[in-house]
Parts: sequence; structure tokens; C-alpha cells
Amino acid sequence: MSDELIQLSALEAVQRLGRRELRPIELVDAALARMAEVDPAVNAMPTLCAERAREHARRLERERPEEGPGWLGGLPIAVKDLTPVAGVRTTFGSPIYADHVPDRSDLLVERLEARGAIVLGKSNTPEFGAGANTFNPVFGQTLNPWDTRMSCAGSSGGSAVALATGEVWLATGSDLGGSLRTPASFCSVVGLRPSPGRVPSGPRELPFDKMSVDGPMARTVGDLALLLDAMAGYHPADPLSYPAPVESYASAAERRVVPNRVAFSPDLRISPVDPEVRAITAAAAARLAELGAEVTEDCPDFSEAPETFHVLRAAGYVAGMDPLYRTKRSLLKEDIVWNIEQGLAQAPQRIGEAERARGRIFKNMAEFFTRYDLLLCPTACTPPFDVNQRYVTEVAGHKFESYIDWLRLVSAITLTSCPALSLPCGFTKAGLPVGLQIVGKPRGEAELLSAAAALEEALGLARLTPIAPRRRAEPVRS
Repeated sequence: MSDELIQLSALEAVQRLGRRELRPIELVDAALARMAEVDPAVNAMPTLCAERAREHARRLERERPEEGPGWLGGLPIAVKDLTPVAGVRTTFGSPIYADHVPDRSDLLVERLEARGAIVLGKSNTPEFGAGANTFNPVFGQTLNPWDTRMSCAGSSGGSAVALATGEVWLATGSDLGGSLRTPASFCSVVGLRPSPGRVPSGPRELPFDKMSVDGPMARTVGDLALLLDAMAGYHPADPLSYPAPVESYASAAERRVVPNRVAFSPDLRISPVDPEVRAITAAAAARLAELGAEVTEDCPDFSEAPETFHVLRAAGYVAGMDPLYRTKRSLLKEDIVWNIEQGLAQAPQRIGEAERARGRIFKNMAEFFTRYDLLLCPTACTPPFDVNQRYVTEVAGHKFESYIDWLRLVSAITLTSCPALSLPCGFTKAGLPVGLQIVGKPRGEAELLSAAAALEEALGLARLTPIAPRRRAEPVRS
């Protein structure tokens, strides 16, 4: 029975919960059994809260709230270890917080639990989410289940791996410069960076900073839309949040509307890209043409994006982490120290120019979307890399200068505040996953999900997960 349950989609599981064909406790036990079976090979879920989850499951059976859009009915989920959960060890991947147990959950967790989600545990993340390879001094490395010698990327790597291996049906992630999208690409799952304010979170010291956003991760677009419904909406504790739309995102995904005009770029004209990744993502974009969309190779001007992102990220690290830098510098990993010191060394004029450049990038994007419905490009410039390598240093003969340089394809989109989704679109000859980044218009999540669901159906890759972890990648037949 456990094997059957972990194969269910989130939508199917919630429907069966609603019909009382399943009890929440059955799903909790099935997920825990799956974790015991596969997690030792990948280290995706280092912190579990099994008794808390079972008590919540029993409470949901006693007190059945009124159902509505986003109601999860007692479905177990994973929460990224950057997001506080009351009474559950929350480390942020840092030795500074190795024994930290918060008294209060993030309001995102409060909302999800109020809408029927059961938190089963915390998914692994790099220290404070810094770096697109999931390892930290508290819990160690998280491994890619398609080939456990490889990185699952980061910083939402634990969530992506837990989904790919069937440990949970849904998971939360967060994304500053690709932290949600890149792991989705590396693990052949779906991840959405929503528009800032779409998913409320907090309370935070920097409530007006929305370079980083929380978002949903799932195995399919339909499941992801269900979780976005559970996440989205206005909350008075988040000053940038706004109401959810009248139509649910699950309904939008179910429509599977093919867009009229789509632009594809293999590199956004700012990044080297592995030749196999170029070919696989181009072929996926061509499938939209087969479905009736007009697909043109084009993209906005992102020439200022790499420098702009570097400057604004560094300034954000000063705002968010300078107190720890001044008191706990020796306990911070070198990449974080480097980012903070880059920010401290910046002249105010440089930050001002970066803000103006971001305005120009958004203007370019807004004009671009008067001609196109979507922008497509690779999510990552490379397939999964050796897990023992801290970050990607070179692609297609181009050497990167820092640990965030190889993420230009996702960090450039961050600057636009447009919603962006990573969709599984194929595998390399070595059997490693590749993701296609699909970018929608500002606050255009519904149209984005609808188009992504149409392409997902055409590609036929969603049925390939969940998988058991593999020591070596295998050829994949879709």
C-alpha cells in the first residue's frame, strides 16, 4: 500500500482524502516508510517531526475544516530548512543555529497548515541558502537521485530530491538567484519562482525585500498549481502581499492553453551553455510550435543583468547578514563572507546605478511582453555536476569568476520580478535531467501554469518520477 501511495500525484491524493478513501495518517506513515527506505542514500530530509505530523493528522480527522481552493486535506509536505516551523529544529544549514528550535512558524507554514498541509520534516539546504549545491556543516551533502555522484543544485536541493524520490508529494522552496528553479532542473521536478508578493512570508527584518521569494515545488505542473493555491493570498504581516485570483491556479493548469507567441533563447545572450542543454531545451521549445504556438528565437536585452544582480545581491547580504558577520564571522562559510564583504566595499553610487539598471531591465521585459506571451530558455547552463565540486567553474570553455556567475540564466530573470517555472524537458545522453525555464508576464502565473501544463503533457516526462536513488545515471526513455 505504501508503494502505491507514494506513486499518487498530489492532486490524486487530495481527491482521495476528500472522498475519505484515505486518511491523513496513512499518507504520513507511507511517506515516513519511503524516507526510511531511500533517504539514507540521498540525505534530502535530515530533520523529521513524525509525532508532530501524526498529531496534526489525527486533528485533521477530528476537525475537518471547510474545503476550498488550495485545501490539501491532510497531505504531508516538506518545508525547506530556511523556513521556521514551530517546535521543529530549524538550522538554516548553519552551525550558528544547529540547535535552534523556533517558537513560531513562518506565516507561510501557518497558512499551509491551516489549509490542510501536514509538515513532515525539514529539507536540506546550503548554509543560509547561499550556493547552488546543497551541502552544509550541520547535515552534510544532499545527493542527486538520478546519479548520487552528482549535485542536486541548491538552495532548495533537499526539497527537489525529496520530491523526485517520492518522500513527499509537495515541498516548499525559496528563490533569490535560482535557488528553487535550478534544483528543479537538476532533479527533473517542477519549481515555480512566483511574482514577489504572490506568496506571503515572514515576519522578516526586511519585509520590503523581494529579491528572494518563497514558492512551490512538485512533480507535476498540476500538483504545483495546487500548492500555489494553498500558498497564495494577502496577509497583513507581509506588506507586499496581495489577494489570490478568483480562478484557482489548479483550474488554470487544467486548461492547458497553448500560447500564441513564444520566444526562445538558448543563452539570453549573457551565458555560456552546455551544447547538450542547448539542444534539449531547443527541442522542447519546438514542441510548443508543434502544438500551434509561433516560436521565435529572441529575448530582451539582459546585458546589464549579471553586474546588476551581483551588486544588488551583495547589498542585500549586507542588509540581512551584517549583524552575524560582525559577531560570528568565523562560523560563516567563505562564500557568504565574500558576498558580505563585496557589499561592504561597494560605493553607494554603484548601488544606485544598479537600481536604475534593474529599472531598465524591467522596462525591456515589459516591452518584450507586448510582442510575446512567454520567454523560454534553459534553466541551468549545465547538467548536474560532481557533488564534491563547490560550484560550476567552467562551461563550454568559459570560466566563471564566482560561485554565483554560472546562474546567470536564472538570476537575470529574478531582476524582472516575472514569474518563472522550471519544467523537466529531457535528459542528456548520460541520463542526467535538463530543465526548461518558462517565464511569464508580471503576475502572470495562471497563463504560465496553463502553458507549462500543455507542454508537460506533450513531453510526457512527468510519469518518470518518483525514482529510487541511483549510483550512476541510466539512459532515460520518455
